[in-house]
Amino acid sequence: MDLGLKDKVIIVTGGSKGIGNGISRELAKEGAIPVIVGRNKENVLDAVKKIEEDGGKAFHAFAELTDPGQCKAAVEAVINTYGRIDGLVNNAGVNDGIGLENGSYEGFLESINRNLTHYYMMAHYALPQLKESKGAIVNIGSKTAETGQGGTSGYAAANGGRNALTREWAIELLPYQIRVNAVIVAECYTPLYDRWIKTFPEPQKKLEEITNRIPLENRMTTSEEIASMVTFLLSNKSSHTTGQLIYVDGGYTHLDRALLNQ
Repeated sequence: MDLGLKDKVIIVTGGSKGIGNGISRELAKEGAIPVIVGRNKENVLDAVKKIEEDGGKAFHAFAELTDPGQCKAAVEAVINTYGRIDGLVNNAGVNDGIGLENGSYEGFLESINRNLTHYYMMAHYALPQLKESKGAIVNIGSKTAETGQGGTSGYAAANGGRNALTREWAIELLPYQIRVNAVIVAECYTPLYDRWIKTFPEPQKKLEEITNRIPLENRMTTSEEIASMVTFLLSNKSSHTTGQLIYVDGGYTHLDRALLNQ
């Protein structure tokens, strides 16, 4: 299916690794120009290089996303190069384990800044260009906003904020025909997920326990499956979809766990 994304300029925060990289690569396959924004210069440049080696187009901007000034500079770099922004994917973040019992005021605020604040800043600075292009925003979220996880108050709160901002922006931006949706991830095997699994005494056993609880096919969601949904939501093929939280999770968040015993 031609999604009509050829030469569309789409910012992807955290687009060099994991889910973000899957999104960047899928956009490039559709002929779009993903702009990978991140702080690790080596990873960002390597991701751009691989897309170009595969015949796609890509651009980059370096930014520490907890710094509003660097968020603004990243958006300005895109405008200076292309003169337009057609879409924004807010993806960067980390489940940083800032809990209630063992956390702190400072740690909680840092987690919110690390996982939520830049969603607002990137959208704020990109908005004038998105108004011109009637573009789209896709926020990546986590099941933790609904299911909880334990020991990760900052990350869970940030994801609740991502969901709330998705619906708030969808309303505020209706006059500009800017669509805003969120893709909610449950269990997707990324480098960060791998690092988390290895903190358990028996990582492989823990991984099997988790995958056995995923209703559809008892397997992890792939980054490509997340990317396909994000790409669709950025395209005009989803032209009447806005304010939605879409769960690409094999039914993990909402389907009855009794299904696992059938």
